Amino acid sequence: MAWLELQNFSCGYGEMVAVSGLSLAIEPGQILALLGPNGAGKTSTILAIMGHVQIKAGTLSVDGRDVTRLPALARAELGLALVPEGRRLFSDLTVAENLTVGGYSRSRADEERNLERVFDLFPRLFERRTQLAASLSGGEQQMLAIGRALMSMPRLLLVDELSLGLMPKMVDLCLDALKRLNKEGLAILLVEQNTSRALDVADQVCVLASGRSVFSGPAEAARRDVDLLHSYTGAAV
Repeated sequence: MAWLELQNFSCGYGEMVAVSGLSLAIEPGQILALLGPNGAGKTSTILAIMGHVQIKAGTLSVDGRDVTRLPALARAELGLALVPEGRRLFSDLTVAENLTVGGYSRSRADEERNLERVFDLFPRLFERRTQLAASLSGGEQQMLAIGRALMSMPRLLLVDELSLGLMPKMVDLCLDALKRLNKEGLAILLVEQNTSRALDVADQVCVLASGRSVFSGPAEAARRDVDLLHSYTGAAV
């Protein structure tokens, strides 16, 4: 059974509809890549799932429960966590303090276990734990954004534009971390501008164009449909 499911889902801002008629499902332990050109509605979809953009029609279900009208905090408590575009860290807090903020809803014992998990995943964050977030490189900040989201012990991680502004080596490190987390059972919804890298890690793919799905299926099928990917993402894969 799908852990998260959108059915005939529409969302937007005020009178504007950003995404219309979208249906997709993510199963436990699966990576779904949400692809498409700028302005296609990818970020709007993620923010609507998290409760930060209005759902105008359709349903959002988590673990078989309709959560369409639940507020953002309640959805987070069900196991959703966001790694936002641009990281959105607390720049005047240290690495350790940013991580602690991410686990505010968990017990002290959970916090200690989760810190160990994050530092095991990203040893560089342990080395930088007393530094201010603002002093980190872009790649280190992305690691911290992922780590902060993991502190809430999510069942689904929503990652928006992981590679944006990062050197290829740092992209590889972060994607390798996501693959490791996925092998441990974490479901991931990945919005990624680097189509070829997204297809390397994804099990399923949904391509958006002008707020509508133009492809939904296995990543292997998407890799074979070169014309579709080039038309809607500009990628040569």
